[in-house]
Amino acid sequence: MKDKFTVRQFNYRFPTEDACLEEIKVLRFGEVLPCPRCGVINKFHKLTGRKAYSCSACRHQIYPLAGTIFEKSTTPLKDWFYAIYLMTQTRAGISAKQLERMLGVTYKTAWRMFHQIRKLMADDGDMLIGDVEIDEAYFHPNPQRRTTAESHNSQIVLGMVERKGRAVVKHVRSSGTRVLVPEVMESVSIDSQIYTDGYRSYKQLVKNGYNRKIVNHSTGEYVNGLTHTQNVENLWSNIKRGIYGVYRHVDPKYLQAYVDEYAFRYSNRGNTNMFDALINKIV
Repeated sequence: MKDKFTVRQFNYRFPTEDACLEEIKVLRFGEVLPCPRCGVINKFHKLTGRKAYSCSACRHQIYPLAGTIFEKSTTPLKDWFYAIYLMTQTRAGISAKQLERMLGVTYKTAWRMFHQIRKLMADDGDMLIGDVEIDEAYFHPNPQRRTTAESHNSQIVLGMVERKGRAVVKHVRSSGTRVLVPEVMESVSIDSQIYTDGYRSYKQLVKNGYNRKIVNHSTGEYVNGLTHTQNVENLWSNIKRGIYGVYRHVDPKYLQAYVDEYAFRYSNRGNTNMFDALINKIV
């Protein structure tokens, strides 16, 4: 197994702003590329004091940051890279307040950086296959102040987890059949073997062609051979510990971005260099 990507390795690989910019340039265009204007295949050279490269033949310029989350940002690119590093190396996440202290930026800047990075963590939309566990969970926007009378404010999140594979998590408007079934059909291959608890909203999945096995939690049954939902429940545990322990309060309109962050880390849990997995999504 390869060693994990350490902070020493990070600083060695990205010592300067130019090194970070070169990384994006190579990811987007490659080491050598044909000039879009003159067609000459050559290495574009960096322009001093600018985040741009120029063709050595006709001086046509390319801008690696155009169309990325870094475009028009005045924050140093290395700070962006370090924020990405932190988000991919921490299991429970890191707060914008902590990033503010570490980078010496404003809280508003730190929050915006993390929010932009979470957009990269969103699911690519590929269908889940094989054995897939499905379950729904409830999140309260502010668990520290929750009361029985406020329980109706809980937000509903649908989780779908491939065993030994990826996770897809979606913030949904209700836990009814008309909402959950279309979401499952959009994300899970019809050939998959699905596992759920006895919740009634999942009954319609069988009528839509899915092979469903049920573990009946209401009777105290949690495992019956290979029939269980322990993987998706483990995902819920990770997300709730992270959100309630690190972020404390999550506005419902941003909940999808936060659960995408945890689903990304779960899906890439076997990757010793999660940083590269995320930085590659920039392009």
